[in-house]
Amino acid sequence: MTSSSLSRRGLLTAAGAAGAAGLLGSAAAGTAHAAPAAANGSGGRGSASLVIHNARVFTGVSGRAPVEAVAVGRDGKILATGSGSALRRLIGRDTEVVNARGNTVMSGIHDGHVHPLGAGDRSLRPSLEGAETTLAELQEILRGFLADTGGAGAEPDGWLVVEDWNPVGLLPIGTAPHHSMLDALPTRRPIALVGGDGHNLWANRRALDIAGITAATPDPAGGKIVKGADGQPTGVLKDDAQELVRRHIPAPTQEQLVAACAKVLEQAAAAGITTMMDALVGRHELELYRALSAAGKLPQRIVPALRLEVEQTKDPAGSLAYAQGLRREFSGVQGLRLGMIKVFLDGVIEYPAQTAALLEPYLDGTTGKPTDNRGELYTSAAEYGRLTAAFNRAGWQMHAHGLGDRAVRTALDGYAYARRATGLRDPRNAIAHLQIVDPADLRRFAELNVAACMQLQWAAKDTWTMEALLPYIGPKRHRWMYPARSLERAGARLSGGSDWPVDALQVWNQLRTAIDRQGAHGQGELYRELEGLGRSSVLRMHTLGTAWQLRQDALTGTVEQGKAADLVLLDRDVTRCPVADISETKVELTLVDGRAVHDVHSATGRAAAARLARAAGGPAAGTAAGPRPASYAAVHRDRHHACGH
Repeated sequence: MTSSSLSRRGLLTAAGAAGAAGLLGSAAAGTAHAAPAAANGSGGRGSASLVIHNARVFTGVSGRAPVEAVAVGRDGKILATGSGSALRRLIGRDTEVVNARGNTVMSGIHDGHVHPLGAGDRSLRPSLEGAETTLAELQEILRGFLADTGGAGAEPDGWLVVEDWNPVGLLPIGTAPHHSMLDALPTRRPIALVGGDGHNLWANRRALDIAGITAATPDPAGGKIVKGADGQPTGVLKDDAQELVRRHIPAPTQEQLVAACAKVLEQAAAAGITTMMDALVGRHELELYRALSAAGKLPQRIVPALRLEVEQTKDPAGSLAYAQGLRREFSGVQGLRLGMIKVFLDGVIEYPAQTAALLEPYLDGTTGKPTDNRGELYTSAAEYGRLTAAFNRAGWQMHAHGLGDRAVRTALDGYAYARRATGLRDPRNAIAHLQIVDPADLRRFAELNVAACMQLQWAAKDTWTMEALLPYIGPKRHRWMYPARSLERAGARLSGGSDWPVDALQVWNQLRTAIDRQGAHGQGELYRELEGLGRSSVLRMHTLGTAWQLRQDALTGTVEQGKAADLVLLDRDVTRCPVADISETKVELTLVDGRAVHDVHSATGRAAAARLARAAGGPAAGTAAGPRPASYAAVHRDRHHACGH
């Protein structure tokens, strides 16, 4: 872990310089929750390295009222919590002191399902954010991208690759993309617009020539080269045909990736994230983490989830040997803790993909009649159970991608088998996303001690939950969209994740949406009365709940004496402000092991906060946040052909 120095020109002041007397005088008297320590006023072992006072400290401990101050010891652990007057005795001459001005101090956010290195990689390329534009508007945007990515210095061979192109976004509706539209731009550079749906790529003539694509080029297996009435390629490549162009796009260097990933990790710290479970990791990602750690650019605790291919799920012994080998090889990387396995059980539920596995078929969307499509289930319950048993016996945890109710049941059946086979009662396996859960399966989460890892920023009425879904599953199943409160009532342990960069990193809007089921960008509430969570539940879900999922609840997740000082100071009191105001929360200070990894008043912190605002949209960026992609292809592009599942 690395840290920037605490900025004395910003939030922090040294007690010796400011004078300890009266610093905490406005706090009410009370008792500190702390190990015995003598106040010495000298910066010795009995004093704190940092005291935050005049705060509303959300401890995350059930039944414990908020306290006013927290002291951080010189070992990076929480030395005490309590009233300001009680903690005054822990201030020494060199103790840093922060006045929270009545705002919230709480555990740092634990992101239980995220792809930070994917965010770093994508940040190297400009994005259209799924925009709908006229051709003239699109060409104007692309001219700006050409200038931003090297201008004349990149001519004639520097590729312009643009993410999140909307394949149906040319206006007026029905306008078909053609390479001639890109050829009209003032450049000789090859251009590729990558569809946000993962199914489409639009290339200019130069890119087609580099790829050798002509009228005579046959469609590859699993793909299609779109051709016009004249038999010539239009520039649009579908599914596996995209690889014909992709293979010619230069990959970024390791140095470029490390620099880009370091910046997005700073953004995550600016959002208040102190622990992340990277949900899609192989050797390449582990090597990147090793390089980041060696460069002192790894501010969070990282739990990598090693991804297994479908074929590997059928070979538990071989898969375990593969995972154990990677753990041995990368075990010395500071900041990483390996012990998690990721398996895709199904795809995505929205039209037109409809690859999430459902118990009952999708509907045709017009008449409401069932089709013959129940989605795709990539692994059977028996196979997943045997795989889980092998890994759980060896001390590993499982993390299943399960969106549809059939995939969720498959995961639960697999976990039940593993419990019978191993006798283990607390392996802390998880299922992520849980877009549709059959009510008969709700109680099984608690029975099997399975973490319900949910991305509740999606639990709002919008295009993806309504137009792209309701007609295709019907109201009876639709009611069980993201059933957070039902799972909580059934005793399930809830954990939270962002799935960034599948969606923008909007941590505090994510928490707000879990409460009001609308958020800052929703078009209405999505079953708030049935499935909205209480504020304290949401705060615990994204701290202690995820810490429990990751087996580090003894270390982090609550603000208690003896735990690691992974803390955030916010710019408001999220425990009492209007729910809608939670979306706009800014993080003033983020600590990991008591060290500042984000201070908004430092130059680095201001820059990271500005990048976060631009990437997430909103008032600071001057734009509205874009909708989430129609599929997970932005991150999972290489699964299930181009679809990415």
